[in-house]
Amino acid sequence: MKWKTLVLAAMMAPFSVGAAFAAFPEKMITIVVPYPAGSTADAIPRLVAPLMSKSLGVNIIIENRGGANGSIGAARVAASPADGYTILLATTGMMAINPWIYEKPAYNAEKDFAPITNGASTPNILVVNPAVKANSLKELIALAKAQPGKLTFASAGIGSTSHLCGETLKVLEGVDAVHIPYQGAAPALQDVIGGQVSMMCDNLSNTVQQVQSGALRPIVVTAAEASKQLPNVPTSPQAGSPDLLAGNWYGFVAPAATPKDVIEKLNASFVEALRDPTVATRMEGLGLAVIADKPAEFQATIAKDSARMEDIVKRAKAKISN
Repeated sequence: MKWKTLVLAAMMAPFSVGAAFAAFPEKMITIVVPYPAGSTADAIPRLVAPLMSKSLGVNIIIENRGGANGSIGAARVAASPADGYTILLATTGMMAINPWIYEKPAYNAEKDFAPITNGASTPNILVVNPAVKANSLKELIALAKAQPGKLTFASAGIGSTSHLCGETLKVLEGVDAVHIPYQGAAPALQDVIGGQVSMMCDNLSNTVQQVQSGALRPIVVTAAEASKQLPNVPTSPQAGSPDLLAGNWYGFVAPAATPKDVIEKLNASFVEALRDPTVATRMEGLGLAVIADKPAEFQATIAKDSARMEDIVKRAKAKISN
């Protein structure tokens, strides 16, 4: 009788696992945002959470766990059970920059996570204080070369996309500008507006309102395609610097080894919510373009940007000791 019991258990095991996957989710889901409340990264999950909660039939809460360029929140999710109930809002900085800029990364971006979907993206835009005597990228480069070390560029912190965008400009165009790092984009932009710093190359989603109000002068959108919000601002290729590319995407990942069935169910729910007309309109208003792709496509984006950022970090000699 004992062997019959074992055979029966073995036969039932696959059905039990399948049933468990099919039942997902059965409890509350937490989306960890590794940045402060009120940021662009925080806005995206808060827009989709109510729709996903309705489609999945469970509560979805947002947990802000900021610090160390997103590393604290990322490490928290990496160490969570691989069951789909803890999800990370993942950005370019966390997945493609932190692995190269930190001497001792708090997590392994390649091995610790399973991609779900790339939610949305925003290009960077190079802006200057209106007092800076440059109206184009060509004029800005000429000004910087004529006055080495006089121009300054702000960033949201060492290792941020705004930092590496500025470093890329220096490398590509051979200009000498001084990096001024801040604790976040908001205080950095405030000092550019106030004239304490010459310029900044930050996410368009953070700067579009200041540009539209005239508080900042736009120089170039660091992307291959024009911005819908600022269609008259030239792109990097149009401005004569096709390799000056920088931006940020905001995707969602789960701990590695999360079952494929769960990833697919989460992907379907995220994609449906992201493509909701009201959500898409709100995102566009924030300077974001909805992507809502498949896990494999998001994985390819992470790999491509990680390889590109590795090269930029090395050329900029940017490193954070920890």
